[in-house]
Amino acid sequence: MERVRDVSELPKAHLHLHFTGSMRPTTLLELADKYGVRLPEALTEALVSGEPPRLRATDERGWFRFQRLYDAARSCLREPDDIRRLVREAAEEDVRDGSGWLEIQVDPTSYAPRLGGLIPALEIILDAVDSAARETGLGMRVVVAANRMKHPLDARTLARLAVRYADRGIVGFGLSNDERRGMARDFDRAFAIARDGGLLSAPHGGELTGPSSVRDCLDDLHAHRVGHGVRAAEDPRLLARLAERGVTCEVCPASNVALGVYEKPEDVPLRTLFDAGVPMALGADDPLLFGSRLAAQYAIARRHHGFGDEQLAELARQSIRASAAPEDMRVKLLSGVDDWLAAPVG
Repeated sequence: MERVRDVSELPKAHLHLHFTGSMRPTTLLELADKYGVRLPEALTEALVSGEPPRLRATDERGWFRFQRLYDAARSCLREPDDIRRLVREAAEEDVRDGSGWLEIQVDPTSYAPRLGGLIPALEIILDAVDSAARETGLGMRVVVAANRMKHPLDARTLARLAVRYADRGIVGFGLSNDERRGMARDFDRAFAIARDGGLLSAPHGGELTGPSSVRDCLDDLHAHRVGHGVRAAEDPRLLARLAERGVTCEVCPASNVALGVYEKPEDVPLRTLFDAGVPMALGADDPLLFGSRLAAQYAIARRHHGFGDEQLAELARQSIRASAAPEDMRVKLLSGVDDWLAAPVG
């Protein structure tokens, strides 16, 4: 058997991780028991068995089912201590997987009703991130994400709030949920507010719909990074544009397969993007529902796409360069990548 370096020891940045979706299965089961929440049977069975639930979000009915499971999990986060626990455990999992920098994505409006309002919810989240970073040594910041299913005015409110709290650890502004609903251009003003406030533009695109969704992120939202972006592989001109501009795609291989975007891990176009020179940052998306965390995405690149250690190291470098980490942190992590690659295989 060929001896290879441990991808969990490869320093990397994690740029695509959703808040509730980062939860440990055992934590969700404990919180559901604590609050008397009856979780959907499909979710409970998956959490107990350790196998991710069967999902397919390529049609609206499938997306609704996925969202139902996600919403059920989110309903178990009710108190500040629950938020602190989730963030600390997410940080611990990332450290275990070799991450030195994590940008966790959250829509604080989803937690506001149980945490005293939008501003208190955001402050609780930011305090939890600050505490987890100190306790674990992980560099950790927040990307605030608007919801495509809500009115664009709500997104503008979130963008102003994100800019207001930029000095507390918010580094980017995103747009999530079903990209088949809500045109990117409807949110252009919100993203302009965020960019003018110094935040990275990181909308979702090119997952459930094709290359046009990625182009909309570039043209209408002036994306620095695109959440997922894998469907850009279907358009060589778009690939060339992403490569030329250095726009990073936050690719989540296990998520793509779990949601039915691609049938098998080897179908995810990692090699197409990489060979076209498109920067990538591999991410776990929602490990709670998809069953694998950050290091596993690098293992997919190795096992199913033939990425050797040199190429895995380059993927890690791309994730670090695309992050909002301060320069000294980037230098440290990039040096760590070189050290990982230089170490003897054992």
